[in-house]
Amino acid sequence: QVQLVESGGGLVQAGGSLRLSCAASGRTFSVRGMGWFRQAPGKERECVAAISWSGDITNYAHSVKERFTISRDNAKNTLYLQMNSLKPEDTAVYFCAARRGLYGSYVALGPESDFGSWGQGTQVTVSS
Repeated sequence: QVQLVESGGGLVQAGGSLRLSCAASGRTFSVRGMGWFRQAPGKERECVAAISWSGDITNYAHSVKERFTISRDNAKNTLYLQMNSLKPEDTAVYFCAARRGLYGSYVALGPESDFGSWGQGTQVTVSS
C-alpha cells in the first residue's frame, strides 16, 4: 500500500485554474495506476480522472474532459491534477487514490473497490 496526501485546493473564481498534487510514500507508487475522485455536498463520490502506472494512458469523466489533465512524476512519487476553466459545479472535496493491483494499464473510472489507498482529501471551491 501507499500513503497519500493531497494539497493545492482552495478558493478560485469561475474560469480560473488550480493544480492539485498528491504526494505518495511507499515503494509501490510508481507501479500502481492512480485516480482522482471528487465528492460534492450531497452527492456520491465520483472518479474524474485515471492514469496508468507508467503515465502513458489516461481517462477522464465527460464532465471534466478537455479542462482537467492528470499526470504523474514517478521519480518524485507525485500525482497531479491540473484543473482549468473551473466551474462552480467543480466545487467538491478532491481525493487521490491508488489502485490495488500493480503494473496495471487499466484506466477505468472506478469502481472505488479497485482502489486500496486514499488520501484525506482537499477542498476545491469555485465561486461564480
